[in-house]
Amino acid sequence: MKIAILSRNRQLYSTRRLVEAGQERGHEMVVLDPLRCQVDVASQRPGVHYRGEQLEGFDAVIPRIGASITFYGLAVLRQFEVMGVYPLNESVAIGRSRDKLRSLQLLARKGVGLPVTGFAHSVDDTQALIDLVGGAPLVVKLLEGTQGKGVVLAETDKAAESLIDAFRELDANFLVQEFIKEAGGADIRCFVIGDRVVAAMKRQAKEGEFRSNLHRGGSAALVRLTPAERATAARAAKIVGLNVAGVDILRSNHGPLVMEVNSSPGLEGIETATGKDVADQIILFIEKNAKPNRTRTKGKG
Repeated sequence: MKIAILSRNRQLYSTRRLVEAGQERGHEMVVLDPLRCQVDVASQRPGVHYRGEQLEGFDAVIPRIGASITFYGLAVLRQFEVMGVYPLNESVAIGRSRDKLRSLQLLARKGVGLPVTGFAHSVDDTQALIDLVGGAPLVVKLLEGTQGKGVVLAETDKAAESLIDAFRELDANFLVQEFIKEAGGADIRCFVIGDRVVAAMKRQAKEGEFRSNLHRGGSAALVRLTPAERATAARAAKIVGLNVAGVDILRSNHGPLVMEVNSSPGLEGIETATGKDVADQIILFIEKNAKPNRTRTKGKG
């Protein structure tokens, strides 16, 4: 098979591992910077050009599209879909996952466990928004934030009010969530491929920090999932419509709660913590599922 990887940097761990895994299984792996791709929107022969040459003969495409280039990256991915190339994750599903509020709404509609979450526009509703999630301590999250950036813990109602007002002054889109104290500054990253969790790690925040992201100095270790946690992660990925996803959950007193569904989960942390060859499992999934014009939307909304 000829497989494209949409990635801005071929030296990134995840990109390198996917190339290695694909080549080991005899596939031709081509890394393409999505920002260097030109989209030819033509009804007779739609195509994608890269550095002046038309791309042809691809069987599948693996999108590794960073949040900062979501708009253009998804445009390029959609064009591959128009051309009949099989996408590991579809453009529609990635778009859902990048809109944190929308993805939470989809999960809530299907009854997936979530932290109490509030969203409001008017400055007059700040106190009502704080009360909605049960008061402080609470977490304020930028909708466009990644890797723990734009996630702030407010320990008092007064601090929460000041923080919310500051975000509004910046015209930032944000949501407010209850703080799950019993999680102890830890979350669980479940790596989902297809309809099952293939690997999982517990991420623990460093001392004095509540964000467990590895990019924020958190540590990772192998973890054993409960059946409920495994089922919740797989179901969350399916609802959003992702074939491959990193589903972040918290262990609460009332069961697993989904924090986020990530459409481009990194491989380094999960492979290091678990010792599993996740990249190879991704390539295996593509081998079993890649067919021309096989693009469909599994989730709704």
